[in-house]
Amino acid sequence: MTRNNNEQRYGRLTIALHWLMLVLMVGVYACIELKGNFPKGSEPRELLKQWHFMLGLGIFALVWIRLLSRLIAPTPKITPRPPQWQTALSHLMHLALYALMIGAPLAGWLVLSAAGKPIPFFGLELPPLIGKNPDLAGEIKEWHELAGSAGYWLIGLHAVAGLFHHYVNRDNTLKRMLPEQVRLK
Repeated sequence: MTRNNNEQRYGRLTIALHWLMLVLMVGVYACIELKGNFPKGSEPRELLKQWHFMLGLGIFALVWIRLLSRLIAPTPKITPRPPQWQTALSHLMHLALYALMIGAPLAGWLVLSAAGKPIPFFGLELPPLIGKNPDLAGEIKEWHELAGSAGYWLIGLHAVAGLFHHYVNRDNTLKRMLPEQVRLK
């Protein structure tokens, strides 16, 4: 497998970041969904909330590396070339996913800041972005939760599109993002 992106496929860094961020997103969603199984104030619930914050901020940190990589490295060509409308939808989907990976964690950081709560990040405590304002915290939390709900759809549609390209269009869209050892029919 090539280290860097080329005309045929993504490189190791891009592939690793893509799948690592999926794992982090699964962790973010799992933590917030599992949190409801525990009583408020309980240790497991608080631990799941902390992991939700930290994994979300991990996504926020890694998305900048992905964006930089996307700007400086070539994007492998899709062969055979899809119709222009699919390419346009693909660009919109990627824009929405990047907005999610930046906006949702940033909103979470703002919620914690406005609520006057600590912002944990793997043994560190990040500084608040804004001063304490409980009313604003509630408003931003609504936007954060809306982004999280939209994320289920965006991630699901992204996955379905990859499978559609592979099994219906029979192009290399999905194969470009898989390690070379993975063989799909």
